[in-house]
Parts: sequence; C-alpha cells; structure tokens
Amino acid sequence: MILEGACRLKVDRHTSVEFHSGDFVLIPSAYGIALSSLVPPAEDVPPTDPVVLAPGEVRIGDMEGPTDLRILVGHCSFGSPDASLLVSLLPQLVHVRGETRLATLVQLVRDEFRERRPAREVILAHLVEVLLIEALRSTAGTAASPGLVRGLADDRLAVALRRMHESPAHGWTSTQLAKEASLSRSAFFDRFSRTVGVAPMEYLLAWRMALAKKMLRRNDNGIADVAERVGYGSASAFSVAFARHVGVPPARYAREQTVAAMETGIDLGSSAS
Repeated sequence: MILEGACRLKVDRHTSVEFHSGDFVLIPSAYGIALSSLVPPAEDVPPTDPVVLAPGEVRIGDMEGPTDLRILVGHCSFGSPDASLLVSLLPQLVHVRGETRLATLVQLVRDEFRERRPAREVILAHLVEVLLIEALRSTAGTAASPGLVRGLADDRLAVALRRMHESPAHGWTSTQLAKEASLSRSAFFDRFSRTVGVAPMEYLLAWRMALAKKMLRRNDNGIADVAERVGYGSASAFSVAFARHVGVPPARYAREQTVAAMETGIDLGSSAS
C-alpha cells in the first residue's frame, strides 16, 4: 500500500507501472520484482543500506532528508499443499486505485501492528485475510488478467464454476457445462479458457485432485471412496489419473502425508486453511 509519495514497479518482463499514494498492489506469487523511484537518483549518489528504525520499520536513503516514499508491505501464506492451485488461477498483478474500503483495512492493519495489544497476531491474521479477499473482489472485471477471480465475475462462467465446485463427482462434460452457462460448446470453451486461463476440463481435473489430496491427507477415506467422491467410476481409473497429475499413486501420497504429519505434529483434520 502506497501511503505517501510515488514509485515505479516492474514485474518480470511486463511494462512497469506507476503507483501513487492510496494505491494498493497485490502480487500473488514471488515473481521477479523491481521497485524504483519515478526520478532516478543522480549517478554520483552512493547506494545506501536499509536501516532498521524499529521492529518491522525500515528506512532506505538519506536519514536526514525528506520522505519521498512511504509504503506498507506485508504478506500472507496459505496453510495448504494446494496453495499452488489458487496462485496459478490468480492475476499476476493486482492494482487497485481509489478504493476507500481497502484504505480503511490497511489503516486497521497499520494501527494493529503499531499498538501491539493483546491478541495482536490473531487480529492481524484475520485483517490480512479480509484485505486479500477485498483486493481480489476489487479486480473482478474484464480488465483483470485471466484467473479464477475474473471467471467468477463473469455471470455465465460463474454458474459453471459453481456447478463444478458443488458437484465434483458429477460426470461433467464440456457440453453439459456449456449448457449450465447458457452458451454453445465452442463459445463456452473459448470464453472459459480466455477468462480463467485454463480449459474447462483441465480446471475440473485440478479441482478434483485438490479435493482428493485433502481427503487423502485426512486419511479417513479409502481409495475407492475418494475416487467415487471426486467423480471416478473405479479406484484404478482414479489412481492412474492421480498419479499422472500429482506424480505419485494415491496410496503412497496418503502414507507420505501421514508420516510428514507425525513428524511435524500437524492435525490433518484441520491443516488446510
């Protein structure tokens, strides 16, 4: 969040973008990032190392000079082995400008961090969750890059996405999903692929495998039961699909997750968040 001043941000090979006071930026994954001043410093100005002013507060540049840029930086992480599925379906860069709700949430985060009152970490965790959701909702339009958020913002595609989420065991076909979206098969396929970034059946497979991995981690379902619950007619067909998608057979995956949980003391029934 840009609190004061302005800067330029470049992500990988994309065109750099200017950010000004009040702008909110979300980068869903650790891409190559470069942050720079709008006006480059003179060539004879020596580089300076960051100076820690207080826990969580750092200053870069002339300690006695005026403040050119003040930013609030934070991060959130997902406590689930399937975090990569969500990240892959998010825009590479989220840029929100002029949203007072986001500005209010950022101020609450900033105040909570500074006050250091009881239950501070719990409050911060929930505020960051709400901040993340609000940022994604603010970009749910046709101008956003392909991803799940943009798909859910499309009234017709959202119906198909919800049907897949609600009934993963159903034997969905592209034709059936197109009918749910009130589109022709070809129009649905093109629109879904362009908007979400992956083909409909590819998305459905990823969703089914994410659910299967969650059930296998909990270790309270047999392979045949898991197969049925994610839309496979037999345990063998599911095992082949799972091994191809995940890299190991489901039985082995379940054993490895159990061992890993025992070593770290994780409760598999509540590990995902």
